[in-house]
Amino acid sequence: MDSDRFVAGFDYPMFVVTAADPGTGTRAGCLVGFTTQTSIEPFRFLVCLSRRNRTYRAAERASVLAVHVLGRGEDQRELAALFGERTGDEIDKFARCSWRPGPEGVPLLTGVPRRMVGRIVERTELGDHAGFLLAPIDVTIEAEADPLTFQALPDLDPGHEAG
Repeated sequence: MDSDRFVAGFDYPMFVVTAADPGTGTRAGCLVGFTTQTSIEPFRFLVCLSRRNRTYRAAERASVLAVHVLGRGEDQRELAALFGERTGDEIDKFARCSWRPGPEGVPLLTGVPRRMVGRIVERTELGDHAGFLLAPIDVTIEAEADPLTFQALPDLDPGHEAG
């Protein structure tokens, strides 16, 4: 399809987005490549989640999400594989990595030095994904690092089919 050729070669930064369902306390997180800043003043950031995964279901009930910028180190690639290839429907991803609770219980990956916790100010249906527009409530930058990008990742087998 021509749309596939249109985006061929694009090299998006990769993020891990985490959520906590306030009703059940369930933690969820997934690898995300569909994100963008949407406004300068006020700052807004859009995260798009597949409606097929557990993170979307937790995010639907959450009031905040955490967006973790993965770096290029091997430990960051391991996090990309954990949150991109495994599904929270089958395993507890957080039992396999270091994290701590953040605002409103959202899991913060302690091995990722650049992250933002954002309040969800709007939800939008966007085809096979849903958009969550975030207003930052906490931004942490413990170290500067070039982000891990889609092209730098090995072929990952997603925990859920795309779409």
